[in-house]
Amino acid sequence: MNPQAPVRAADDAWLTVVYHRFHAWSGVRPFWAGLFTLIGGIPIAYFPYADLRLGNVTIAMATTAGAGSLIIGVLLITLGLALWFQQGIRVFAGVASILLALVSLPVSNLGGFFLGFLFALVGGALALSWSPGKPEEAAPAKAEEFADGTLGVPGPRETETAHATETTAHADGGRNSAG
Repeated sequence: MNPQAPVRAADDAWLTVVYHRFHAWSGVRPFWAGLFTLIGGIPIAYFPYADLRLGNVTIAMATTAGAGSLIIGVLLITLGLALWFQQGIRVFAGVASILLALVSLPVSNLGGFFLGFLFALVGGALALSWSPGKPEEAAPAKAEEFADGTLGVPGPRETETAHATETTAHADGGRNSAG
C-alpha cells in the first residue's frame, strides 16, 4: 500500500475511485513508454493506406512498402501494449521500438511524416530509462560521534568477515593451495 495514496472514503464518487485505481495501476509499470510507443505505431501503419480527398480529387499516399509499414506499425502497437502488461521486457521493447522507429523512416512515408517516428523514439527511450520502484527501507542508523566530534569507525558489514585472516584467501599465511 502506498503511504502517499489518499484514503478512500465511503462517499467518493465513482470517477474518483476509477482515477485512483488507474493511478495505482499505471504507477507500477512503464505506462508513458507504452502509451508513446502505441501512439507512434498508429500513424506509421495508417498513412500508407490513407486517402486525402480535396473536392473531386483524391490524393493517395500509398507507397510500395505498404506491407512493411503495416508490420512496423502493428509491432509498435504490440510493443506498447506489452510494456503495459509485461514490465520485464522493457529493455527489449525499448530497443525494438527505437530500431523500428528508425526503420520506419525509409519504409513508411518518413516514419508517418515524422509523427510516428518521434512518438516511437520517445516511447523506446522512456522504456529503457524506466526502472521499477523499490519500497522504502528504514532510515539507516547514524554513525556514533565521539566527544571530540569525530565519527567512529564503522564495523564490518553483514557480508564481510570480522577479520581478514578468516577467509580462505588469507588462510595459511596468504598461500592458496589447489586441492
